[in-house]
Amino acid sequence: MSENNENEYDFDEMVRRAEASGERNIWLRVAAERLSIVRYVFLVQIEDGIPTAPQRAALEYADAVLIGWPDTDAEDVVDVQGDELRVITGHVKMMEEYISRFRECERENNIDGMTDVLIRISEQVAEIRKRFQPGFPLPTFAEIRRVVQEEWDEDMDRIDPDSSGSASEVENESKAEDAEQRAGGQA
Repeated sequence: MSENNENEYDFDEMVRRAEASGERNIWLRVAAERLSIVRYVFLVQIEDGIPTAPQRAALEYADAVLIGWPDTDAEDVVDVQGDELRVITGHVKMMEEYISRFRECERENNIDGMTDVLIRISEQVAEIRKRFQPGFPLPTFAEIRRVVQEEWDEDMDRIDPDSSGSASEVENESKAEDAEQRAGGQA
């Protein structure tokens, strides 16, 4: 890292170290850990309200990328080298740049920005996973977004627009229904 900027990485040096140590698969573990942390921070930020469809989709996409995450020595994890390792470190660099943006959005309490950046981070981690585990089927964000939007639309259609949903109004409606039933039973 440069002394001037803590977010600036010497990726050639990172590649050399990974190759020299024999830990080329370290990026597989690092990517999962970074996405897991960002996902958790995002979840904490949106848990107080009802998540919007885009927020749900961003969270679902991060979950889909992380589901069944392999160990670095798993049978279906390939050993990456040379140019492929450079491609992976490029995705790691982009992931870290997006994480910096995510932190900025968090400081600004910009949930929409955090949502967009979580998607970008998840995309980078998905690309890293594809390089290490090429046979693992990963959905795209667009696929997840479509399914989540359909579920969201169905949920919204079930909401009664005539009911405000406040506790006192629900209680009053219940009392009125009870009174109607008693009156109907006496006739």
